[in-house]
Amino acid sequence: MTSDGKVCVLSGGVGGAKLVLGMSRVLNSEEFVVVANTGDDFVHLGLHVSPDIDTLVYTLAGLVDEERGWGLKDETWNFLGALKDLGGETWFNLGDKDLAMHVERTKQLRSGCNLSQVTKNLSSALGVKITIFPMTDSPVETTVETDGGPLAFQHYFVRDKCNPKVTGFKFKGLDKARPTDDINKFNGEKQRALLIAPSNPFVSIDPILHISNLKETFKESCRVKLAVSPIVGGIAIKGPAAKMMTELGIPSTATEVARHYSGLIDGIVIDEVDGEQVRQIESLGIKTFVTKTVMSTIDDKIGLAAECIEFIDYLARK
Repeated sequence: MTSDGKVCVLSGGVGGAKLVLGMSRVLNSEEFVVVANTGDDFVHLGLHVSPDIDTLVYTLAGLVDEERGWGLKDETWNFLGALKDLGGETWFNLGDKDLAMHVERTKQLRSGCNLSQVTKNLSSALGVKITIFPMTDSPVETTVETDGGPLAFQHYFVRDKCNPKVTGFKFKGLDKARPTDDINKFNGEKQRALLIAPSNPFVSIDPILHISNLKETFKESCRVKLAVSPIVGGIAIKGPAAKMMTELGIPSTATEVARHYSGLIDGIVIDEVDGEQVRQIESLGIKTFVTKTVMSTIDDKIGLAAECIEFIDYLARK
């Protein structure tokens, strides 16, 4: 097993956080970093909310509500109840304990810290040793184009429960966004691998890869490029990826996930139920590893992370 350089994990929220937790049990904190999607970030009730970063932090801190996959366990909702009594917006769930994260983030951002520094501060305060980099320190806003008109991502995802039919995506601010200084430093030397977590390819991973020159930088700096399919048996274990694919006229298969990343990745990890797709995927020039990818338990998370590292090392020897 080679240990030259780091493994850089690209992650959205729940699915990515599960694999990152497994990685934290397989590699030490100096051996990998996480680049988190911030296209889902938005300002709500005057507070800067970073849903994917928070899910990563809460998961690594052992504080996440495992049943929901997001937010804090043993949460209470008195604030939302009081807000409802006042006629305020209550469609986005802000728990009483979770509220502290958004208040403190907003306070630090207003004091002049950038999102990278704030993320380090908040992660450290909760005892998280894994390095989490926001994809950029400048605002990027994901808009979901639908048959009823454009919707801010959280309006589509939370308020409207992913019901509108998707016709496309736009990312406001992406043309001006630049990778954070930490990511630029990370990519300055040859790295062990790029690992794309089982996150939504369109709204969690594409915003990261489409930041100026970042996709090409990953291609050049990372010895091995690997993805884990978020589609299992035609469905997404968490989130609307499969629904989005179908509505965009794309078959919701692991093969199409591989095709989406074609030209970037050397290999993809797919679930056992999709094993019959190996030949199709490998016809794209992408090596395939078949295993159990559904992460229901901590052993599942650790097992998948270990197999990803084994596959990375296998691909590095080819």
